[in-house]
Amino acid sequence: MAIYDTFKTRTAQALPKLTPTEIKRIQRFGTLVAFRDGQCLFDAGLTSFGMYVVMQGAIRISRHDGLGNTSVIAEHGAGEFAGEISQLSGAPTLVNGHAVGDVEALVLTTESLRALLIAEAELGERIVRAFILRRVEQIDNKDGGLVLVATPGHARMHSLQGWLSSNGLPHRVLDPRSDEQARALCERYQPETQDWPLAVCPNGDVKKNPSIVDLGRCLGTLPELSPDQVWDVIVVGAGPAGLATAVYAASEGLTVLVLETRAYGGQAAASARIENYLGFPTGISGGALAGRAFVQSQKFGVKMAIPAPAGRLLCGAYPLQVEMCGSLTRLQARSVVLSCGARYRRPSLANLKQFEGKGVYYWASPLEAGLCATEEVILVGGGNSAGQAAVYLAGHAAKVHMLIRKDSLASTMSSYLIDRIAATPNIELHTESEIVALEGCAEEGLQQVRVRHHRSGDEADYNICRVFLFIGADPNTGWLSDCGVQVDDKGFILTGYDLPGAAQAERAALETSIPGVFAIGDVRANSTKRVAAAVGEGAAVVSQIHGFLASQR
Repeated sequence: MAIYDTFKTRTAQALPKLTPTEIKRIQRFGTLVAFRDGQCLFDAGLTSFGMYVVMQGAIRISRHDGLGNTSVIAEHGAGEFAGEISQLSGAPTLVNGHAVGDVEALVLTTESLRALLIAEAELGERIVRAFILRRVEQIDNKDGGLVLVATPGHARMHSLQGWLSSNGLPHRVLDPRSDEQARALCERYQPETQDWPLAVCPNGDVKKNPSIVDLGRCLGTLPELSPDQVWDVIVVGAGPAGLATAVYAASEGLTVLVLETRAYGGQAAASARIENYLGFPTGISGGALAGRAFVQSQKFGVKMAIPAPAGRLLCGAYPLQVEMCGSLTRLQARSVVLSCGARYRRPSLANLKQFEGKGVYYWASPLEAGLCATEEVILVGGGNSAGQAAVYLAGHAAKVHMLIRKDSLASTMSSYLIDRIAATPNIELHTESEIVALEGCAEEGLQQVRVRHHRSGDEADYNICRVFLFIGADPNTGWLSDCGVQVDDKGFILTGYDLPGAAQAERAALETSIPGVFAIGDVRANSTKRVAAAVGEGAAVVSQIHGFLASQR
């Protein structure tokens, strides 16, 4: 085993060696193929495969980016295997693989790899753990995957980096003022003002001012979806509820497509630490929980499309149809699960949009925390997500000013978080207060915040350039009007016993007013707004889907 890079800890797990008995068990899933010395087995950004198990010789693994930079990560010798998380979803690999000497290897397709993981649980656990650790290495080193080119502080960089980080995609950022390769790229493509930033895909394609759809296409998170295929279940939204449905439904043999607008994990993924989720006594970050669920869904063969916002739900015929936003593509499903959650609520501030991503943020990930080191910040909100974010940011910022409209946190936040906030010296709670004005400029971003105290009417200006908004969310149900799914007066979806009239008796507990359309998680009326409750509904709805599909057959 030759190690060239950062697998200095947990090497045995990241680069395990299979026993002859284990290889024999794998043989029925793969095909033995011979390769010549120096032959390319797979290309970053171009090749999709399942797994290579080395029988003879070695495979040299190197990270590679679209600018031609290559560095060796490891060499897999006899008894070792090549592959990482991309291979579970059928996305293009993010590394190169070349034969060292004459090589014989068992080649597994994505489908046969999934079959192996299911059939051989203990062996599958070792393989998946190695895949995860290899992806972590890629993220930590930032020398492969996507390359973003722009000057620091560009308005769009934060949103692009946030999307890449939220989806666990390796990337790095180059400044054309100081990096020679970035400068050469700019001289070649001559970007105008509206062309920034540039994005270099792993296969070498260069995108000017890319959307996240462009990035999804080049990284394989947004696959081509056939309008002719009829899925057993289309899940709209990949928050905890949607991911739970995907995992349970796929593990029970249903074909599952998940459509997600931004990133798997939904708003829960923005939680710095969830401490009351069953089974994690020391807590777990929302991002870690979502990442594990995502890998689990890929293991069972769930098709995930990100970013893929649903635009309309059409219920006039069967199968049901989901029309993609901004497209005429209509996807077919025997059942649809609505776990589309909610949209971040925005305060009524005239110039709010101007500062989004340049001083105003709706989540607190390591990316945002790194921006506010040694600064004072303002956080608005009094729910659990706000409390978790305040405690997390307090570990990075000089001071966190926490603003709430009520006179205390008691009615909106768990007691353990209230106690922790009170015990954190650099969190100052401002009750009965709200932001009334934002000041700044397009070049520098947010520079000053005006806060008003409700009872006294006093106003104060803070020279603060980072504001975090956790003021709740509104149900994401406006796109359902063409289907006639019934909602309550606040826009949340009615299901089961909450439906009016005779529909109560005709529908399952999580079924909407439209047969075969189900709603779970935060978007459902009267749901418990907790991660564990969302996961529970995601699991429970699968048995109701089975019942509905059986009735259709």
